Amino acid sequence: MHEENVTGKRFLAVTLLNITITVVELIGGILSGSLALLSDAFHNFGDSASIVISYFAQMIGTRPETSKQTYGYKRAEILSALLNALLLVIIAIGLLIEAIKRFQHPTHINGEIMLIVAVVGLVANFLSAALLHAGSHDSLNIKATYLHVLSDALSSLAVIIAAIILIFVNIPWLDPLLTVAVALYIAWEALPILKQTLQILMQAAPKLDYKAICNDIQKIDGVVGVHHIHAWSVDEHHIMFSLHINCHDIKLSEAEKIYSQIEHLLRTKYGICHITIQAECDRGRQEPMFDTVDDEEHGI
Repeated sequence: MHEENVTGKRFLAVTLLNITITVVELIGGILSGSLALLSDAFHNFGDSASIVISYFAQMIGTRPETSKQTYGYKRAEILSALLNALLLVIIAIGLLIEAIKRFQHPTHINGEIMLIVAVVGLVANFLSAALLHAGSHDSLNIKATYLHVLSDALSSLAVIIAAIILIFVNIPWLDPLLTVAVALYIAWEALPILKQTLQILMQAAPKLDYKAICNDIQKIDGVVGVHHIHAWSVDEHHIMFSLHINCHDIKLSEAEKIYSQIEHLLRTKYGICHITIQAECDRGRQEPMFDTVDDEEHGI
């Protein structure tokens, strides 16, 4: 689990590394006149805030369910991922605006200073990315923070290449062009996370084969119909599922056996963790599988 993989010490180490990079790049950007370095410094400052937010969100997310929070606090990490992704998009827009200004008013860049600072930033960012890599596959929250850091590492690499070129050739538009490339990359990485977190918060239906689920359930002995299916996610790992089934007029003890078979099917084959089933005899038999209308009717 990501809570075990990314510890408080790792978050602290990454935060300190990013603060160090921010200070070094601010000084280096001012001395060298490089917009790419200054933009990367602000990006790293955003990363530091992102890491702190992610750490506290992770701690909140591990708290157990209560009578008031019956699903627990897992949404804290989704909110953190959303905030981090929004921050990335805002940073990308800001970089694009500054790059356009620099295209209009180019300045001389000191390639030597730019190169030294960029190398320091590259090493520190790769160290930060390595510390966060363990949890980036299991949590949108950690993934958003990891992408913050990784995008900084890649931008530092691009700055190194640009600095080497500027040492030998004076190309005024190279620095703002690099800034544009970094901004577009940041936005490209952030938008999928933004989309996924918004879908979870809007309780969009998870990607499941609902027709196959319905067919599998109706194959269970005693089930004669399925309707009123609802599915949503608490976070990217926990899918909630509710449905009504039609059965013959049977005893409650017999219905519980059917419940157990349905739960086992949904957990093992479809990865659903929380299942609510309501058994009915004739009520709702003619009603649709979903209580919805087609998205196309509403232009969605």
